[in-house]
Amino acid sequence: MHHKVKLFSGSASRYLADGIAQKYGQDLGKVSLLRFSDGEFQTSFEETVRGTDVFIIQSTFPPTDNLFELLMMIDAAKRASANRIIAVMPYFGFARQDRKDQPRVAIGAKMVANLLSAAGATRIITMDLHADQIQGFFDFPVDHLYASSIFLPYIQELNLPNLTMAAPDMGGAKRANAYAKYLKSDVVICYKQRAKANVIESMTVIGDVEGRDIVLVDDLIDTGGTLTKAADMMMDRGAKSVRAFCTHAVLSGKAYENIEKSKITELVVTDTIPLKQESSKIKVLSVADLFAKVLHSVHNYESISSNFIVS
Repeated sequence: MHHKVKLFSGSASRYLADGIAQKYGQDLGKVSLLRFSDGEFQTSFEETVRGTDVFIIQSTFPPTDNLFELLMMIDAAKRASANRIIAVMPYFGFARQDRKDQPRVAIGAKMVANLLSAAGATRIITMDLHADQIQGFFDFPVDHLYASSIFLPYIQELNLPNLTMAAPDMGGAKRANAYAKYLKSDVVICYKQRAKANVIESMTVIGDVEGRDIVLVDDLIDTGGTLTKAADMMMDRGAKSVRAFCTHAVLSGKAYENIEKSKITELVVTDTIPLKQESSKIKVLSVADLFAKVLHSVHNYESISSNFIVS
């Protein structure tokens, strides 16, 4: 039996869900959000989902209402007898809390995985997790997509004569190396020491950047402190240009100010998180087409590996 498919959106990701639905070739389903005077809210589907494959599109960036809204929509679909409930989370919030890196802290990513499972999700589709091993927090399938399939064609179109890939920190070395291998370019790595979260004490670069067109790659950009400091340092060391490609545009605090004041040529991000304001240095590439293709494949039990260029 081939089940019908219905696409729904949480309130935080409606801008992206509209694009995904358009690419998929199907209208978004009707869902309502009732808010009480004390801030409590209630979600409900305004059409039947019985026996259907339900895709619920919602990134879980702050506030936590976005995560809780997704959980309540999953629970509502389960109680309405949906066949499969797939949480489409372009940005998976709390992913930076993937391990116990100091005493007496929570592992937030695992807790979110438990909540999604308890709510009734049967599959997760997400993009560029902060750590690949988060997939192991789930006891059901996780389709982990990569923005490289969007970023790499754009980098190739730039036709940079002295392209060199760069990692903003040691943790991003694997990603930068994968890009460099595909593009047949050199790679350099930034080494940083933090005084505390979001505060960099010192930074240096391992490798030659003089006369090079540097492309930094990372899974997300938060305050922009690391990337802008890396870009300024590389330009001071003779780099010809510095661009950054970051999947998730968290951009909190003084991020926009940091980017505008820096020597970075261009920051390229995706629309997994909406921009809070415009910037002449920021270019947004949409993930709608990629997610629409993957949703179609998942519904029809087809392979999604053809959507990966570099993982």
